[in-house]
Amino acid sequence: MLSANQINLFTQDGFMALSPFASPADTAVIRSTCNRLLAEQVGREAGDHFDLSGQSKNLKMAALPQIMNPSKYVPELSELGYRRQACSLAELLLGPDITLLNEHMIMKPAFHGGQTPWHQDQAYHDPGLIYTNVNIWLALADATIENGCMQYVPGSHKMDVLPHHPIGHNPQAVGLEVDQPQQYAAQAKVCPVSAGGVVVHRSYMLHYAGPNQTDRCRPAYVLVYGCEPRRRARSLNFSWLTGRHDGVKTS
Repeated sequence: MLSANQINLFTQDGFMALSPFASPADTAVIRSTCNRLLAEQVGREAGDHFDLSGQSKNLKMAALPQIMNPSKYVPELSELGYRRQACSLAELLLGPDITLLNEHMIMKPAFHGGQTPWHQDQAYHDPGLIYTNVNIWLALADATIENGCMQYVPGSHKMDVLPHHPIGHNPQAVGLEVDQPQQYAAQAKVCPVSAGGVVVHRSYMLHYAGPNQTDRCRPAYVLVYGCEPRRRARSLNFSWLTGRHDGVKTS
């Protein structure tokens, strides 16, 4: 699936785009599933459906609506060829001893879809562990800079977890952003992909997705695969996780 040069660049930069990747049929099925689950607010009572930005309790007006564990509600997602493709890609990058750790769908609504601020995925997880993961982010519609495609700081996956805080310092926000995010914008590498394309990134990668300024929604489906985490010699202090739900992921 990948050349030696692609793997070397991924090791160096910490991210890559592959477009196309998913079949048009699978992309259409996942997109329609995402639209339906979010429109029907499936999983709200279980805490799986929420506004990541914390701006609105009315999910119909949410700036960053997200649903965790969508296969729990639509098991057929696990049977798609795309799931096998994604697992094979993760095995190629990490080795055979991997498991699916996280799965979620996220939407940037037309016109008012909010930005996903600069952050590292591992800021959401156990500060006593070291993770070796890859995120496979599937574009369910063309992802452009105008509607909030992914952006990365090349090589930032080699850093440890930086200090974070809730988005906008809003204690109601589920999402996190890195402290002093403005310093990373100048280093950003923009990664637009067409529908059915994926962007893959490593653990600890600093990434961002801008607001949606277009008249069409920007939906995405994310699978996170990883190896068994290792225990740190000394646990870090993630003060921003105090009293918060563990394991929520954004983009």
